[in-house]
Amino acid sequence: MKLQKEIEPFRATIEAIQRLLAKFDNRGVIIGGIAVGFLGRPRLTEDVDAMFLLSTQHIHQFLEAAKEENIQSRIPNAEEFAHKNRVLLLQHAPTETNVDISLGVLPFEEEMVERGIVQSTSTLSIRLPTPEDLIIMKAVAHRPKDLEDIRTIIDKNPKLDVDRIRQWTKSFADVLETPGLWTDIEDMFK
Repeated sequence: MKLQKEIEPFRATIEAIQRLLAKFDNRGVIIGGIAVGFLGRPRLTEDVDAMFLLSTQHIHQFLEAAKEENIQSRIPNAEEFAHKNRVLLLQHAPTETNVDISLGVLPFEEEMVERGIVQSTSTLSIRLPTPEDLIIMKAVAHRPKDLEDIRTIIDKNPKLDVDRIRQWTKSFADVLETPGLWTDIEDMFK
């Protein structure tokens, strides 16, 4: 019941993103605070985040499809910004909810989408990463709220594939030269 209350302000936005996902062969997942609400514990969030496997060559096509769902650019030159930063800064016009769409391309992101799961409430179904993959994303982001999100996901999902989390988090730690990505969270799994 608490989750239903937490996502209600975002329902129309989530539904619009889900329809957009369907137009792109479900090649993405909803991430961020909404995903944490489903896979961990509901928490306050101000926007809806998603990750789509999308080439920069298809940004214009994506933006046109987004308009059909009343999702529009919230900054000037959004297409140019997305080409440089691999993120689309959008807004669901009817609700004025900000929507951040990351453009995935990494092998991990491809796996995350392939492994994606559908979670449902009594009235809403959404595509999410697995709990393990959301933990990996949160470990890489590594802000205090991300570390707290990891704790809540672990608490709600006691049968996690810790080997997968360790492998990917250590890989990102090596590439980013940030060993704390794994060492800061490994004790949470004990």
